Amino acid sequence: MIQLFHVSKTYPPGRRALTDINLEISSGELVLIVGASGAGKSTLLKLLFREEELSEGQIHVEGKNIARLNRRGVARLRRSIGLVFQECKLLAGLTALQNVSLAAEVVGVSRRESRIKAYQLLRELGLKDRHDAKPLTLSAGEQQRVAIARALINDPLLVLADEPTGNLDAEAAEETMRVLLRMRERGATVMIATHDLAIVDRCEARVISLQGGVLAEDAPLGLARGHFR
Repeated sequence: MIQLFHVSKTYPPGRRALTDINLEISSGELVLIVGASGAGKSTLLKLLFREEELSEGQIHVEGKNIARLNRRGVARLRRSIGLVFQECKLLAGLTALQNVSLAAEVVGVSRRESRIKAYQLLRELGLKDRHDAKPLTLSAGEQQRVAIARALINDPLLVLADEPTGNLDAEAAEETMRVLLRMRERGATVMIATHDLAIVDRCEARVISLQGGVLAEDAPLGLARGHFR
């Protein structure tokens, strides 16, 4: 599904964030991208949904060279990707239901259909009694689940999560990971950037390690027992 060929990214005034990355990720894979702060994890994810532009190399998603996509092509690419961030970035003035349904409405789904699907997702994620709550009244874990529902509503082929448990306590982090793994069960490819080695130890996944922007290790399958199920 995803192929990276000699990918490098340099930020002004010459800081190398990624150097000569070669990767191939198949549909339906669960991939953990690990490394210290500044290793290049977030940059790699941003390149995949064209928030950042390549300096060198090529990235192909579903057989398409994403650097060659025009404006409409980039929009279509982003509609096929679900994004989950450490900061949930929910709209404070909207309810949980509205935050989720808006993501479908902006791509042309009717308001009625969007809200029905949003409610179903929130119910599935244990938030059916919180659908009318606004973000500031939700716990950190609840906010993250709303953000995940928003990422899921358009049935993405690819889910990119950047430090999704970074601001959560242990219980909320574990619930967030369970939900993310359910996305894979829906058929999505899931890539999670994290510096939390506890997640690596407890989640059966392919592990890609970055050090100073260089691919240091690519373990086909984590050694963990798949605790998050």
